[in-house]
Amino acid sequence: MDRAPGLSVRLKLTLSYAAFLVLAGASLLTLWAILLRYFPGAPVIRTTRSGIGGALLPGRSPAQRAFGEAAAIALTFLLVFGLLGGWLLAGRMLAPLTRITDATRMAANGSLAHRIRLSGRSDEFRELADAFDGMLARLEAHVAEQRRFAANASHELRTPLAITQALLDVARNDPNRDSGELDERLRAVNARAIDLTEALLLLSRTDQRSFTREHVDLSLIAEEATETLLPIAEKRGVTIETSGDMTPAIGSPALLLQLTTNLLHNAIVHNLPEHGTVQLSTAISPESVMLTVENTGDKLAPQLVSTLTEPFQRGTERVRTDHEGVGLGLAIVKSITQAHDGTLTITPRSGGGLHVAVQLPAPPTQTGRLNRPGFAAAPGSPERPVQSDPEYQSRRPPL
Repeated sequence: MDRAPGLSVRLKLTLSYAAFLVLAGASLLTLWAILLRYFPGAPVIRTTRSGIGGALLPGRSPAQRAFGEAAAIALTFLLVFGLLGGWLLAGRMLAPLTRITDATRMAANGSLAHRIRLSGRSDEFRELADAFDGMLARLEAHVAEQRRFAANASHELRTPLAITQALLDVARNDPNRDSGELDERLRAVNARAIDLTEALLLLSRTDQRSFTREHVDLSLIAEEATETLLPIAEKRGVTIETSGDMTPAIGSPALLLQLTTNLLHNAIVHNLPEHGTVQLSTAISPESVMLTVENTGDKLAPQLVSTLTEPFQRGTERVRTDHEGVGLGLAIVKSITQAHDGTLTITPRSGGGLHVAVQLPAPPTQTGRLNRPGFAAAPGSPERPVQSDPEYQSRRPPL
């Protein structure tokens, strides 16, 4: 919330108590003037041998006793007035803190929809209230997202279980049914359930940040992901172009490989039916490193693109295939990026497709760049890796 600049609480308290002391002093001077006016002959000061005024001599005469009583009454009045005035001033100054405390108690009881919304110009209390309101908004959004995630995960996990149950019921009611076909369908359904469970476990692991950080090279990770997904790209007629110098970073090699593989896989399967392209590049700057994936494809509305990182979110016109994944690809990418203190930016391209950028913090010390040639993978390209390697064929599609 934007606010106009205002006085700080410390300055307000300083001015308030200073003004109160000035008022008390003025009252004391006024009282002294009144006493001198109505008791002009009262000997209130004792003269010493040196001629310097000494102690007050109470009770020497009726006038002096009257003066002493009036002074005692005045001091008592100032004490009561000071306590009452200080209490009211402190209560007025600390009233916003009371509202913040009440809002904290409500949040502790589970009410995240409440907001403080302090009015007035900016000061320490209002900055604290605005920060607390922002925290409540993020917590409310996070809880709502987790509830949607739990509901979607339950639905996704229930689907393969329901299919398995239906297949088993059909097999039990039809003893003459070919068991080989049943086994294959059960194997496919079970494999999808396993992939979904592994994706959920990976998402939970990245949210908890329970991994070891190491020095990695994003350019090597990009090449490894490209080699892994090359068979799928060739099958779909998609050209993959990689470029970038050595890009040192700090993080989990396995998680960053999963991030890159998910982005590249998503760019391949959600591409043009023919002659699609994917550009995968890495770059380095003094304060950050960048991994960029850009692909051709259908035009997507910005409203739809903003929801693609939600779990189990897919485009409205996307058709599920055997390489479609479980709907957690970009959600895992977002979680891995946040676990590495990075930022994920997804924007639609004007000609169709997406531009995805992952920005991670640069390592504390960076070595010099090592220029490396670009890598192109396309059907019939002489520079693509040899796809006959069984290791490439045996790797499963990303989550």
